[in-house]
Amino acid sequence: MAKRQSSRKSVRKMPRFSPPPAELVKRFEEATRQFKDAEHRKMFGFPAVFAGGNMFASLFNDSLIVRLPPDQREALSLAGGHPFEPMPGRPMKEYVAVPDRIIRSSGLIDWLARAKAYAETLPPKSKAGSSKRTRRS
Repeated sequence: MAKRQSSRKSVRKMPRFSPPPAELVKRFEEATRQFKDAEHRKMFGFPAVFAGGNMFASLFNDSLIVRLPPDQREALSLAGGHPFEPMPGRPMKEYVAVPDRIIRSSGLIDWLARAKAYAETLPPKSKAGSSKRTRRS
């Protein structure tokens, strides 16, 4: 008798989310406060900033991430940043985790400004829940 293969896919364990350190939250809030036209809200329970409905920076666990175009992602990677992976092996394209030395420096404002400028080039997103979705058949 042939062995029956299980039709169940392997279940991927959800990562544990932990609140960002208070010092990182304070630094993020201070640094993003200067972007007066940015929308501040939470994404997955973490502080984030948006331009035109597009997230351009956020905290995630103990990381500060920014959304950048390819050339800027490369530049930040060379400065010690790394691709942002909310789950191991699942990088979020366009997002890079900012290295601690930049977070603690005045250079953070520059990287946030670059991220905001990039987000402003993207098509604006409508407010959540305002678009009607069509069902696929």
